[in-house]
Amino acid sequence: MTDSIAAPAAATDELVPFQHIFLTGGSGYVGRNLIRHLVARGVTITALARSDDSAKKVEALGAVAFRGDLFDSQLATGMASCDALIHAAADTDHGPPTERQRRVNEEGTRAVLDAARTAGIPKVIHLSTESVLATGKPLVNVDETVPLPPKPAGGYSRSKAEAERIALAANGPDFSVVVLRPRFIWGRDDTTALPTLLEAVRWGKFAWISGGHYLTSTTHVANLCHAVELALGHGRGGEVYFISDAEPVTFRAMVSALIETQGLAVPEKIVPRFVVRTVATIGDVMAKISGGRVVPPLTLQAYATSAVEVTFDIGKARRELGYAPVISMEEGLAELRSAQH
Repeated sequence: MTDSIAAPAAATDELVPFQHIFLTGGSGYVGRNLIRHLVARGVTITALARSDDSAKKVEALGAVAFRGDLFDSQLATGMASCDALIHAAADTDHGPPTERQRRVNEEGTRAVLDAARTAGIPKVIHLSTESVLATGKPLVNVDETVPLPPKPAGGYSRSKAEAERIALAANGPDFSVVVLRPRFIWGRDDTTALPTLLEAVRWGKFAWISGGHYLTSTTHVANLCHAVELALGHGRGGEVYFISDAEPVTFRAMVSALIETQGLAVPEKIVPRFVVRTVATIGDVMAKISGGRVVPPLTLQAYATSAVEVTFDIGKARRELGYAPVISMEEGLAELRSAQH
């Protein structure tokens, strides 16, 4: 598959007048794909890079590296010639909550937005997650009207929900902030979720929770890149949009397909849901009373992500952004299979 499949040529108009974009999280999975996608559109990307290794990665993809972190005092200077910001950096750990995660996701978002406002950037795309709604209970065909829960599943959900609040509060007449919420990002060049899944399969540590036959929404990374492009052009400031591959699939079908693209046998082991929920609850308690010294095998945050139905309605993105998936499930899986040869 090529980037021409990820976003058709007709989409180039969406980027006008955004021709120089500042990107955080550029060396990460989503960030790398955003750089490829936008550079192919003729856009100049300046990507924040915390290390020499990160700088080399983004430069190899065609971006200009800006050495620093989310709290760099010179961040506004690095953004000075940019006309948009995509904030994709985040601590995505699904373990027990940490102060680092809170600082990166919450204070980091505030610092980046403050720098963007100082630099005079008019448009911001803040990449969030459906996990801001996660509590451990099923989320069935939810939309953007569902309020953030008072008791989120864990530190990731809590810190990303607060980051959303910070981002939306920053929205104003001359500073348009749009929030996108993808779920289960998958596809080419995945150096995060897929390798973790495959390691669990190889070591016999993978099991289906109650068979895995509950539904899930998913988002191919090319579809997310397309949605970001559309949000730059059409996203309304102060609004949130769910993004997905459209029709949900069963968790088991999706994960089985991903495993098979890598030439591995799909495991058959099943664990009852109540057992997993109990282990997660105990794990959270042990981590809390030990002050983080005990690292549990499972947390409620991880359980909420993978053990219950999580599906949502993308009607708002269709209506307001003109969003529709540009790569199908079959195409995405074929792309992963071909990468093995």
